[in-house]
Amino acid sequence: MRGFDSNTEALFTYVTPESFVPKDHPLRAIRKMADEALAGMDKLFDSMYATTGRSSIPPEKLLKAQLLMILYSIRSNRQLVEQIHYNFLFRWFLGMGLDEKVWDHSSFTKNSERLIGSEVAAEFLSRVLAQAERKRLLSREHFTVDGTLIEAWASIKSFKPKDGPPSAGGGGRNDTVDFKGQKLTNETHGSTTDPDARLYRKGKNKEAKLCYQGHTLMENRSGLIIRTKVTTATGSGERDAAKTMVQQLPRTTRRITLGGDKGYDTEPFVRELRRLKITPHVAQNTTNRRSAIDGRTTNHPNYTISQKIRKRIEEGFGWMKTVGRLRKTMYRGIEKIAMQLDLHAAAYNLVRMKNLGLGVT
Repeated sequence: MRGFDSNTEALFTYVTPESFVPKDHPLRAIRKMADEALAGMDKLFDSMYATTGRSSIPPEKLLKAQLLMILYSIRSNRQLVEQIHYNFLFRWFLGMGLDEKVWDHSSFTKNSERLIGSEVAAEFLSRVLAQAERKRLLSREHFTVDGTLIEAWASIKSFKPKDGPPSAGGGGRNDTVDFKGQKLTNETHGSTTDPDARLYRKGKNKEAKLCYQGHTLMENRSGLIIRTKVTTATGSGERDAAKTMVQQLPRTTRRITLGGDKGYDTEPFVRELRRLKITPHVAQNTTNRRSAIDGRTTNHPNYTISQKIRKRIEEGFGWMKTVGRLRKTMYRGIEKIAMQLDLHAAAYNLVRMKNLGLGVT
């Protein structure tokens, strides 16, 4: 018998957003781990808000909403709020009822600024890692470090002389700007849009862009990101950030190893690692030069293992740049981008931990 197309709408509903989410949906495990991490952050959240006045958007919802932006490659706060209106999965993840009013995108943006400059993102990443530590998923002796370029949210047209008259054309429309024949350097020029951005190119045959450098430290057992850092783009930025991050590692009675690519094979960096009682397992760079890594290190079986595992750190960068849309940042300034990188690292870890079986009931 043919069914008839009826446009009758129910006046009342007796369902919850959870009833629309499949029992085996991957977001269930991620939500469980995220809620557990947020549960211990009440004191930090309380210190960020006044005790009187109009209630703001709960910081837990702000942070979880930004996780959704990363996990589902949402390009803007406006699009995120629009999807929360009609997406039952998003409402369930945020703990919102079907009839609960969704905040305006401008209010969401304004409230999210409170998280910038605080320790919320770093603390959230730390508490996510604490769950992996309790399950013995983290290595305490073997690590890998690497860096990547994060394109700044600034146009090359904003790169103008720091002193003296502005460059020819003075910016503006594309047909009035001509950089041909001009020498642009970070010493003489700076971006008026994002002063922290630096002109940098990855290789000799690559174009120069305004960008930052994002650095991560990965433990080698499960491939989880345990430390992040954002710096201005410089030739020695990766090695300088690596020194800072490894010094933050808790010391153990066993020897720590640190893997890395050829860019870390310099005599000062290797010497500094040995001074810190860390064995440098970086790849040898023997192109027209002598490597700072000798046979005492390369002949050890653990060195070969580190060289295989260290490539896994690129998976994190690849995921954050494609799924998380971190290839070009939406923020300006090191402080904001550092918070963004911490949240991306936490989201990547949550996905990887879920694949390892955590959070699954």
